Amino acid sequence: MKETKQLKAWRGKFGEDYTDRNSLKLKDVDGHYLKNYGITRTELNKEFLNNLNRSIKILEVGANIGNQLLFLQKLGFSNLYGIEINKKTVEFSKKNTKGINIIEGSALDVPFKDNYFDLVFTSGVLIHISPQDIKTAMKEIYRCTKKYIWGFEYYSQNYTEVLYRGRKNMLWKADFPKLYLNFFKDLKLLKERKIKYLDNDNVDVMFLLKKNGKEKT
Repeated sequence: MKETKQLKAWRGKFGEDYTDRNSLKLKDVDGHYLKNYGITRTELNKEFLNNLNRSIKILEVGANIGNQLLFLQKLGFSNLYGIEINKKTVEFSKKNTKGINIIEGSALDVPFKDNYFDLVFTSGVLIHISPQDIKTAMKEIYRCTKKYIWGFEYYSQNYTEVLYRGRKNMLWKADFPKLYLNFFKDLKLLKERKIKYLDNDNVDVMFLLKKNGKEKT
């Protein structure tokens, strides 16, 4: 597994502290979204995924304790997997979920075969991968899905570093759907929604891309 400054931090106490701060119940996560955006995560998930077959195989890259996968389980999706870089968080996720397979793994080296999933997604994960490694992560996500890539990330027209909890080189915002489309010419943007925060001018973006399978990685 490739080692980077960011992966080392998330694999250690920095990642464990994040889990401790964000170990919320689903109703609290929805409440957080409602307070920040005026819309719940449940509503956003329905808006983007409601037309998809509930039996499709789904992977979350950077699953943390599995809450985003639990949201999908509540919507009726049953074939759910996740990878998470922090070992202690993986163990916590096993207590937090049932019927969801979350294992240790990195976005830079996803431990699954090509085209193994129907949909691969991230939620607030690409923002923590450095610009020099982002194409590697996106190639791994692209490689593992045979159809859809879904994401929810901080948005900026230009790659912009943001100080994260007093640390540099730990968070960036960018136009992540555009990066995917630039890297992989056979991807098509099915849906995109830019969501402004209610109390400031920051914007996040949710996007759904579809792969036609013609491009070689």
